[in-house]
Amino acid sequence: MPSGPSYRRWLWAILALALAVRLLAGIWWQERLPAGKQFGFPDSESYWELGRRIAQGKSYEFGPEQYAIFRTPGYPILLAGLFLLDAEPSVMCGRALSAVLGTIAVAGVASLARQLFDRRTALVAAGIAAFYPEAIALSTFVLSEAPFCPLMVWQLVAWTKAWKADFRAHAHASVGRGTQWAAIAGILGGLATLMRPSWLLFAPFALFIGLAIGPERRKQALIGGVLLTSLAMTMIPWWARNYLIAGRFVPTTLQVGASLYDGLSPTATGASDMRFVPRFVAEQKAADAQTAIHHGTFEDRLDRRMRDAALDWGRENPGRVATLAWVKLRRIWSPIPNAAEFGGGLTRLVLTLTYTPVIVLAAIGAWRYVRRDWPYALCVLPAIYFTCLHVVFVSSIRYRQPAMLVLIVLAAAVASEWVFARMRARERETERQRDGGTSQ
Repeated sequence: MPSGPSYRRWLWAILALALAVRLLAGIWWQERLPAGKQFGFPDSESYWELGRRIAQGKSYEFGPEQYAIFRTPGYPILLAGLFLLDAEPSVMCGRALSAVLGTIAVAGVASLARQLFDRRTALVAAGIAAFYPEAIALSTFVLSEAPFCPLMVWQLVAWTKAWKADFRAHAHASVGRGTQWAAIAGILGGLATLMRPSWLLFAPFALFIGLAIGPERRKQALIGGVLLTSLAMTMIPWWARNYLIAGRFVPTTLQVGASLYDGLSPTATGASDMRFVPRFVAEQKAADAQTAIHHGTFEDRLDRRMRDAALDWGRENPGRVATLAWVKLRRIWSPIPNAAEFGGGLTRLVLTLTYTPVIVLAAIGAWRYVRRDWPYALCVLPAIYFTCLHVVFVSSIRYRQPAMLVLIVLAAAVASEWVFARMRARERETERQRDGGTSQ
């Protein structure tokens, strides 16, 4: 077991290597993009433009239709900092920011592993996370996963600390620490939601499972109540702004309808293809032209049109919905990358050869450790949650990566146990041979 100073030195070394690898990966990715393309992902352009508008003091709107609730503001606010430092920063500045955020996520993985297991497992988990290719990839793109992943992991760290605080103890300080960590977990969950809107329902989802089948339901309810309250307080400014614009409660964005139709429609394949949006825009404008009184904003009406079309199609085609769900399930957990953006044959081979052992070890770890206590189950719940979401919406290996970070904790525990068990066995065998030689 590494001592305290030794553990810190090893951890800092791993984090330094993690940052270096991510910075180099960002440079490599930027250089391989075709001429005239800055990002490689369409989503990146909207985050970049919104960050520029925030820094310039312009209204928070995007596109020719001036969508005001198009993206949650978390990631654009971070990018706005780059524009405040430089009027027109290079995209590599955005990639460097992603590299730093990805390194913070690695630190979170180490912290969670240390909370649940020991320092040795923490170093193994940090090492895996530092060099895991999918984690490196999301630390090089200008996408909201870069800030979301560290916030998600550190939320689970805070949730674990809240659980480990003894709420039943007579010491009031212990009760206070548990409440404080639960509040921090809620704030981090709110900030994570402002980066990736799909995270909003994770806390209620996990709390429901904890109350239904988890241990110590009173403790679950206490932590969950504090966590949900602080999450809601973090989201209130965004909710209030959305209400003033749309005239109704919008919990995240007005892109849910488009995302839902992307996953449930006559042309849905499980992958994302948003080419249908201009057709709906034209239909909504034609409908507006025939109506004298309009309710809500154009953006809101467009969102409802696409949402209703997706739900209507789903009700009329339940068999196809089930088939698509199976396709999406295979896509998100496929060992072979299913998106062209992830490169050619060699890149796909590397991703497959690294993902497979990690997911196998994580599955073994889940089987061994989840029954120990609630925080171990928290390592599995993001994978279940994202799977449930993406069998409805579109699916890709991109959407499993945040869940993989916490599954790495369980994988590291199994790997650490096996490796060090072998080392101890060899040491014992060496000692037996030495003792046998001495006695002769």
